[in-house]
This record gives sequence, C-alpha cells and structure tokens, in this order.
Amino acid sequence: MPIEARHSGWAEQDPDLWWYYVGVGLDALREAGHPLDDVRAVGITYQMHGLVCVDCTGHPLRKAIIWCDSRAVEIGAEALETLGRERCLEHLLNSPGNFTASKLAWVRRNEPELFARIDKVMLPGDYIAFRLSGDISTTVGGLSEQILWDFAEERRADFVADYYGIPHAMLPRAGASIGIEARTDARTEERFGIPAGTPISYRAGDQPNNAFSLNVLEAGEVAATGGTSGTSGVVDTRRADPLSRVNTFVHVNHRPEQPRYGILLCINGTGIMNSWMRRNVTQQTLDYAAMNRLAESVPVGSDGLLVVPFGNGAERVLGNRCPGACIHRLDLNRHTTAHLLRATQEGIAFSFRYGLDLMRPLGLNPAVIRAGAANLFLSPRQNQPLDNDLGTQNGEPPLPALHRHGRRHRRPALRLRYGRSLGCRTGARPILPHGARL
Repeated sequence: MPIEARHSGWAEQDPDLWWYYVGVGLDALREAGHPLDDVRAVGITYQMHGLVCVDCTGHPLRKAIIWCDSRAVEIGAEALETLGRERCLEHLLNSPGNFTASKLAWVRRNEPELFARIDKVMLPGDYIAFRLSGDISTTVGGLSEQILWDFAEERRADFVADYYGIPHAMLPRAGASIGIEARTDARTEERFGIPAGTPISYRAGDQPNNAFSLNVLEAGEVAATGGTSGTSGVVDTRRADPLSRVNTFVHVNHRPEQPRYGILLCINGTGIMNSWMRRNVTQQTLDYAAMNRLAESVPVGSDGLLVVPFGNGAERVLGNRCPGACIHRLDLNRHTTAHLLRATQEGIAFSFRYGLDLMRPLGLNPAVIRAGAANLFLSPRQNQPLDNDLGTQNGEPPLPALHRHGRRHRRPALRLRYGRSLGCRTGARPILPHGARL
C-alpha cells in the first residue's frame, strides 16, 4: 500500500484506501467459497500510532499521519520538558515522543482551520471498526499507544490532552481490547453479507496482536517479528525506560487486578531493509528463499561488510534520531550481492540484541521467545547470528535458544519458537481473560 511522503520524514496514507482493501480482502474470501453470513465475530488488527481525523459525518478531513511519520518529534520533546520528565515516566511510562497525541498537536499548530473541524480522532483500527459498525470507539491499549493513558491512575491521561489543547470530546470512549465494544451495522451486511449485529470483539495494534497470536500473554514471554518493528515482551510491573528508547503499552489481556504490559522494541528498518535489498539490489530477480540461500554462501561477519538497518524514519532506540540506513566498509573488489544480503540479516539480528538489552532493566527476563514464520526467520543466516548473539555474553545468563517449529538447536534452558498464528505448530492456543478460549 503506497505511503505518501510530501516532505522528508513525513508519511501519510488515505484511510479510505485501507477500507477499500478491507473490502478487497472480504470479497476474496467470499469468492473463495467462504460465506460471510457464517461470520460470528470480527477481530481487527492495524498499524499502531496512526492519526485519523474525521468530521461530524465521519469523513476523514485529511490523510492519516501514520506511525513512521517523524514530524512531531520536537513537539513531543517539548511536552516532555514542560510536563516534566519524572511525571511523564511515572504516569505515561513514556515520553510523549512522536506518538499520536503529538501528531494531533502538530495538526493543531500547523492546520488550525482543519483542527477546528475535527469531531473525533481515531487510530487506524478504530476507523475500520467505525466503517464496519457506525460507532466510534477505541481501546485502553489504543489510548496507551497514543500516549493518552495514565498507567498510575488507570484512566485516560487528560493532562496530556489539556497540555496539547485537545478537547476531551474529540477522544472516543475506550474499552478493552478483548470484549464487545461495537457491532456491525446494516450497511456492512448489505455490502459484505456479514450479519448486522455481529460483535466486533477484538482490536489491537500490529505488535500487541503479533504477541497475542503467538500466545505471548504472560510475564517473561517475548514475541519477535520480521516486519518493520522488532520485539514485544510482556511484564507485570510498571517500569519506564528513562530515555524512552523502548516503550511500554497496555497489553491485550491487561486488567487492573492482573496487570500485563507490553514493552515494544520498535526497529523501523528490519523487514523493510530486507525488502529494500530485494527490490533494489536483486532487482526482484530473487525471491526471499533464493536470497537466503545466496546469503548462506558468505561466512559469518560478511567479510567485514556492515549494514545498519535504520532508514525508515525516527528510531526510538536511538533517541528519535534519523540516522538513515548505512552500508559500511564496502570493498568494491571483494563484496558481492551475497555479502550485502548476509550483512543485512546480521545487522537486523544485532539490532534485536541491542533492543533486548534495553528491555532487561524494565523487568523483562525472557523465558520464551516466539516468532512467526516470516521471511527473515526462515533464513538460517538470519537465525545463526541472532542465536549466537542471544547466547551467554560477559557472564550473563543465556537468552532463549532458537527453535524452528519447536525443534531445539542448542541451549535447552530457554526456548525460542517459530510458528504461525494462534499456536499453529507451536503448541498451546492463547488463553483469554476469565478462562475463555478461542
């Protein structure tokens, strides 16, 4: 799906294009012989942190400012200093940073006439839920990813909205990620055949959802992904990284009496770095399996070639700096396409390790790391440096050993599992709150 970047560091998408592709997907299901009148519940997952502004008719007033847009970095930094670093870390567990609330503050400062016409603001998943139901709502987890949730008080962080000049009425009501917060309407039934009144019973951003789908719900469990982000780990205590290099959000199964928080390591340039290599270095003449095989022909260390995968917007792990992706020590007489592919996978693996080291002081002691069957994790050349790098270093206890679909390669004390969503080939299904099962 195209991203529009009218200025350096900007990233926007048309919310109605998301809705169009929802329709494409649902139509494809129906044409493949899956009658949508059999649907009994709808779950939604979406790209985190995006800002959708709608008027009183529910029509988007502008293109959505999406997660990798960096325009609000300075606004968030100002808010941190004005509100107070200690207050923000205690109540928000994060700096206001470049998140959704700061993006909305950018709209207020730079597009005041448009801001005055906003009736409600939503996350991308909230907008899809609205199009399916006609109801505007969000989740507690959604508020936390916008930096509008007070973890200490277990309520909306109105002090952030007040600082930014955001009217409270502009913010939707919030419910749980798992639970019926809306139902499909007659228009959805007419368009797709999903019966009106079907519950929309689950909603979460892409990284919390990846964790949920891999059964990462308890403290000490970690989900890794080969997409644009990197790792999400679950803890049951409130702690904040003092530099907000990794971020804590409300996890999908959080309850006040049984807290669950997801620490998100966001590495913008993981999967997109690998896909950039495919598009621009191999000129799309190789699929990912062939790229992995080619990378296997190069020894560990890529003969000195280094690739740093930070070229997709402001990197939180680097203090919201935008260093760009870099290729170092390129020897034109020695290095080949295979070296570039291997060095890219090694760079991604070492960025994972860097992020895990940032997560440890927040109480994350990994007992299980689970990963989906993404292209990166299907590569032995990706797994080997990651596995080596997660091992015992400097006398520290070992991190989880690599498993592919549950088969251990080494270090039996802890486990890294590979599998598909909802425990396919990895064992147990997710256990939902109050004992409910999928």
